Amino acid sequence: MMDFTVAIPTYNGEQRLPDVLRRLQTQTGLEAVNWEVLVVDNNSQDQTAAIVEAFQTTFSCPLRYCVERQQGASYARQRAVREAHSELIGFLDDDNLPDPGWVLAAYQFAQQHPQAGAYGSRITGEFEVEPPAHFQRIAPFMAIVERGSQPHRYEPEKKLLPPSAGLVVRKQAWLAHVPEQTLLNRLHFKRSDGNDCSEDIEALSYIQQSGWEVWHNPAMRIAHKIPAWRLERGYLLPLFRSIGLSRCATRLVSMKPHQRWWMTAAYMVSDLRRVVLHMLKYRAQFKTDLVAACELELYFGILISPFYLLAQHLSKEID
Repeated sequence: MMDFTVAIPTYNGEQRLPDVLRRLQTQTGLEAVNWEVLVVDNNSQDQTAAIVEAFQTTFSCPLRYCVERQQGASYARQRAVREAHSELIGFLDDDNLPDPGWVLAAYQFAQQHPQAGAYGSRITGEFEVEPPAHFQRIAPFMAIVERGSQPHRYEPEKKLLPPSAGLVVRKQAWLAHVPEQTLLNRLHFKRSDGNDCSEDIEALSYIQQSGWEVWHNPAMRIAHKIPAWRLERGYLLPLFRSIGLSRCATRLVSMKPHQRWWMTAAYMVSDLRRVVLHMLKYRAQFKTDLVAACELELYFGILISPFYLLAQHLSKEID
């Protein structure tokens, strides 16, 4: 039985994956920790398998490889949980570069906080080009997380959770409370770039609602590589609209069935107010202020997300 599994879901990651694996080879302080690395290949069409095979001969811990045929990061994560040989599973995206002490910090945090069903990392951005002005306002949506230097618990009433990048989960908590087919999975919610949309937040919501705690652990440090094209207007605006469109689905997790209609209506009033206020504040700047334009796309997507969810549901029923 392993003490810790590092799981790396990847799709066509031959250019990105080697940097992650090299960083994992330099992990320190693990003499008393049995750990492994699991690469979950989500139907790559490149040389990802060959890259992993080349690393396996000299890797510093067991390096395993499996293929998940059902397309989507959520399915790759589900596969990783099932395949892991440990109770603790730390997820890294194939563009995440962990600090040398990341695995040890992740393992130790679990021993110190047995009530934590999941906990996230402190993630800084490693940018190919300078991000736009005021980028810090939207950075969390790009899996960049700077939430203080002290560990703290994510309070359910604040509706804030960490991203899947750098996330550690307890296998017990995941298998007991995260459905194999979440609502976003069933309705095929996708971001504008084709990746799964907000399914990590939905999964964490199930864990948190079950009574497990979700924490931020700043001792787990990661650099997130952001290429230039991910900061372009043509990529960001559709991305933020699609993130907004998933909001109603993630909100439903925390609502009891009899609350859903009136709480959704209340949310819509608040969401409409936020859109109007944002438009009044930045009405002359949306063409020049990319961050304000992203926020408007997000807020408008949230506002119409109940209708989008209903349309997706009806479309699925017809199919």
